[in-house]
Amino acid sequence: MTNNVFLQVLAVVVIIFVVIFVFVTIFRAVRIVPQATAGIVERLGKYHKTLSPGLNLLVPFVDKMRPLIDMREQVVSFPPQPVITEDNLVVSIDTVVYFQVTDARAATYEIRNYLGAVEQLTTTTLRNVVGSLNLEEALTSRDKINSQLRIVLDEATGKWGVRVGRVELKAIEPPASIQDSMEKQMRAERDKRAAILTAEGTKQAAILQAEGSRQAAILNAEGDARSQVLRAEGEAQAITTVFGAIHAGNPDAGLLAYQYLQTLPKIAEGEASKLWIIPSELTEALKGISAGFVGNLGTSAPASAPKK
Repeated sequence: MTNNVFLQVLAVVVIIFVVIFVFVTIFRAVRIVPQATAGIVERLGKYHKTLSPGLNLLVPFVDKMRPLIDMREQVVSFPPQPVITEDNLVVSIDTVVYFQVTDARAATYEIRNYLGAVEQLTTTTLRNVVGSLNLEEALTSRDKINSQLRIVLDEATGKWGVRVGRVELKAIEPPASIQDSMEKQMRAERDKRAAILTAEGTKQAAILQAEGSRQAAILNAEGDARSQVLRAEGEAQAITTVFGAIHAGNPDAGLLAYQYLQTLPKIAEGEASKLWIIPSELTEALKGISAGFVGNLGTSAPASAPKK
């Protein structure tokens, strides 16, 4: 009776052990690899294959899978690195590297820590590239530095199964004293440009003002000339009209002499007339007037004789 119970308990234990073994075997045999990752399988310590994303089966207790490797493009920002330029100035440069693992096997067996290797290679290459440039070139040649860094890193990391896509300089910080000098220089340049612009504006304003004055003087002169021409034309037309009216009225010598005497006082109306010279025509005019009056008296005397 005791033996039967022992055998039954032993059978249950064996069954439980077998079930556990089967579950463990299945668990170790089935591997699910996520998308954009890769798994390295070693069989008895030697590289066997690279698992692709999805469901994969391994030989239990024989095959071993190493930690998964991310195959996506990665972005790593490295801490600031002190770099000496060609003119012996120390600048602090922050770098950002964009890289991607293209060969999981090479990234596992060709380099122990590819991320640390990329960081150290970036630092040394950056010092070599910036060391051949002065401070001004380093500050204004970021694209050139990025291109040189990417080319060198891509060539060096190719055998590691890593492809460097881009290298960016996030910040370049010169020493504080150099920053102060640069700020003063920039302030002086801005003041210089402001003074030049002010002088140019003043010059342009003076030119425009002179041009306006010249145009105004020309227009005024043209207006004065035009007014004088119109005045002369009016006077000429007035003289022509008066001359025509005089000839149409057929004036005698006495009327002309009388008009002449009326015109003479107007000659002395000017404020600058200090001396008035009597022209010789005055005597002839007076003679004409006297003759006119005498003639008129002579013709009227016979008419009054009968009244006596």
